[in-house]
Amino acid sequence: AEAVPEAKAPALPAEANPVPAPAAPKPAPEPPKTTTAAPKAARPASISGAPRAEGEKPLASPAVRLRAKEAGIDLRQVSGSGPAGRISHEDIDAFVARGPQVARASGLAPKDGVEDIKVVGLRRKIAEKMTLAKSRIPHITYVEEIDVTALEELRATLNKEKRADRPKLTLLPFLMRAMVKAIGEQPNLNALFDDDAGIIHQHEGIHIGIAAQTPNGLVVPVVKHAEARDLWDSAVEVNRLADAAKAGTASREELSGSTITITSLGAMGGVATTPVINYPEVAIVGVNKIMVRPVWDGTQFIPRKMMNLSSSFDHRVIDGWDAAVFVQRIKALLETPALIFVD
Repeated sequence: AEAVPEAKAPALPAEANPVPAPAAPKPAPEPPKTTTAAPKAARPASISGAPRAEGEKPLASPAVRLRAKEAGIDLRQVSGSGPAGRISHEDIDAFVARGPQVARASGLAPKDGVEDIKVVGLRRKIAEKMTLAKSRIPHITYVEEIDVTALEELRATLNKEKRADRPKLTLLPFLMRAMVKAIGEQPNLNALFDDDAGIIHQHEGIHIGIAAQTPNGLVVPVVKHAEARDLWDSAVEVNRLADAAKAGTASREELSGSTITITSLGAMGGVATTPVINYPEVAIVGVNKIMVRPVWDGTQFIPRKMMNLSSSFDHRVIDGWDAAVFVQRIKALLETPALIFVD
């Protein structure tokens, strides 16, 4: 039998205006957020009397600044009690009142102690001798520049070629030999002036004092009869006397009897000095340090080893002209050192 098709149900007519689904309820509005600003870090109170940080400009009124300037107060060292550390007149008053505490806060402190040192022994003798020389001798000081390049080359060669039993040569033996030759032409420089008696004692023997610094103070050992000593013998005697002076074993005879003096501070000699004459002598020759300087040779600057001699003379008995002639003669001998060995 044929299957009977299933009858379809009739379609329902569509509604003209469908009812919308009810809207979801709106969420309740959130309460407004209240933002609480974090409290600003309070400006640290400055330590009373502590200095401000480097570069921090102090705040103060013109009147306060003027007062601080007139009082010689550095406002950077004053702590302010006003807003933002502003400095007031009261802060200035407090700063003045606690001044020493400010120094201690920065690691510094005023010192008020006084030590009384009795001038005795060798120091007292030096003081008396210097006072006598400066109070009784009208000094004239003459400074001259000397080119010692050739002399230094000769000295280096002699030291390199010397015998083992000979000492190392310094500048002093060369200067001593130059002074001996210059004094031979101007014997009035090798003298002692007795100003009480009004007599100049002009000596034939040349006894050169060598001012030497020792742990106990300044002493002047004397190379006796320098006119009879050659370069090497002069060096030996200078070394012997210097060692004795530093050790404190130099005898009274070795520390007296000079007729003219050399003073030298070696590398500490400075550019120029004003030596004090060893009373009652009439002249002293001061040696300054050797320095390399550019010197014009007519076409270009060349490096030369230059040294100043600063020499003082008793102007009562030595005229400026005689002083200049003496130093210029020494200059000529040192700049052409071969002349030192020519009789």
